[in-house]
Amino acid sequence: MLSGLGILAIAFVGSQWFEFYTLNWLLEKFFANLFVIVVVLFQGEIRRALAHIGSHPLFADVSSVMETHIIEEIARGVIATAQKGYGALIVIEKDILVDYHIETGTELESKISAEIIQSIFHPQAPMHDGAVIIRGSKIISAGTFLPLSKNPALDKNLGTRHRAAIGLTEETDALVLVVSEETKSISVVLGGHMYPNAELSEVRQALYEVFGFKYKNYQHEAHL
Repeated sequence: MLSGLGILAIAFVGSQWFEFYTLNWLLEKFFANLFVIVVVLFQGEIRRALAHIGSHPLFADVSSVMETHIIEEIARGVIATAQKGYGALIVIEKDILVDYHIETGTELESKISAEIIQSIFHPQAPMHDGAVIIRGSKIISAGTFLPLSKNPALDKNLGTRHRAAIGLTEETDALVLVVSEETKSISVVLGGHMYPNAELSEVRQALYEVFGFKYKNYQHEAHL
């Protein structure tokens, strides 16, 4: 988009030089409203920047020990679903609310535990389709549907879960963990980028980094 704006700027200068009056008039009107156009084009990036500026510590009402416990429960739940061959889609919300980008499923106010995550994504469970949304120290909804990415460059073989994870992270700063029921592999998705075939240590590292911790400082505690 920036390249396109640059081309239009060159065309504007060229239209003045070669006296293309109609083109010059059109581009002059365009650049007169440039501020509004930039806001529309980069609304996602602007929203993320403002949220970052006004960000607050995650889990503000939860102690550090509880934070570590929550992260470990998420990691254990993801690994367990992968080992059992359950498909899973877990969204960890950060500063930007995901409510505006999702189709809310079943509302929950559940604590976070590996067992609950496994039970939600059991193939016979009524809420196994869709995503689990984690906000703070709670699972707030399950069976939630996410926006699919419209990026034409994505691998055509990517399934719906992976496209949905990428789609949501293109619009928000959420971390999404995806478990493929076909390959039993885990993908970490953040900022519109997918990191496939993640090991347990990589899942833990992603979670700790997203929640503002240095993973190496918590490795010993994680094994207690």
